[in-house]
Amino acid sequence: MGGKTYKGLMIRETAENQFARAIEELSTDQLPAGDVLVKVLFSSLNYKDMLSAGGNRGVTKKYPHTPGIDAAGIVEESGSPDFKAGDEVIVTSYDLGMNTSGGLGQYIRVPSAWVVRKPASLSFRESMIFGTAGFTAALSILRLVEFGMDPADEILVTGASGGVGSIAVSILSHAGYSVTALNSLQDESAFLKKIGARQVIEPADLVDTSGRPMLKERWTKCVDTLGGDVLSSAVRSIRGYGAITCCGNVISPELKLTVFPFILRGVTLYGIDSQNCPMPRRQKTWDMIASQWKFPWLATLSSEIPLGGVTGVMDEIKAGRHRGRTVVNLWE
Repeated sequence: MGGKTYKGLMIRETAENQFARAIEELSTDQLPAGDVLVKVLFSSLNYKDMLSAGGNRGVTKKYPHTPGIDAAGIVEESGSPDFKAGDEVIVTSYDLGMNTSGGLGQYIRVPSAWVVRKPASLSFRESMIFGTAGFTAALSILRLVEFGMDPADEILVTGASGGVGSIAVSILSHAGYSVTALNSLQDESAFLKKIGARQVIEPADLVDTSGRPMLKERWTKCVDTLGGDVLSSAVRSIRGYGAITCCGNVISPELKLTVFPFILRGVTLYGIDSQNCPMPRRQKTWDMIASQWKFPWLATLSSEIPLGGVTGVMDEIKAGRHRGRTVVNLWE
């Protein structure tokens, strides 16, 4: 039996280091090997998708390629005993959308080890409002909860208007914590207060490039999404025996620090790896997202576009003008 035809975003290298984006008609016969074929209903847009679509070889090595590190849909075919046709599933992380055809196509074929059962209390669309960004935010918060969270904690969230940051602010404020949000270069203070930030600070109120080994103690915990001087300044500002999670390098992968925050204040720095997170922890995190961490204003945090609108939003992400989450309806 022949493969199914479907629409997907295809990135082609038209000349050396020049790339074009277009919606094309594709065939499931072209998809990579895997034991689960999923009909993708919704996807979402992430920073990594923009990099893949722009020809970033650190993300995607070979072209032509369909990006999309997030996908939610229905199992159409399965060669795995763990899944059957009709199962509602989520696929994020691993190699999806990087070097494996991703969720910006109406079908994906992946190993069953990448597939998560979608919690019944999350719709397909809601699961993609969270997507990799929300999953990463939730992983960060889960790590801080395991470290030891207290109702009196004051928590800093950097990159707070972005995908990971806005969901971190929302989950934390919904859970009753006092959140300080780091504003972006464009003023997003009204938006950040709307999603629960108690206080909004400007980059100049946090970032210190003086080289001082430690700064005034201000917060007990931090979710950092930016890296670079923002992360360095946050680590140096955490109170004694506090903790900080690190999940991004939008500003820089460089981290200029001394050991003093760690050996004089007992600060703990956790790295968050959402891409290769073990499946039991992955499923646990999605179950938390679908229950006590599902905040009531979730729908207001996102916009929805058809597949044809993807390239315009990718340009906004590249320019640093993107806010919140953008969900892609693959069949609209």
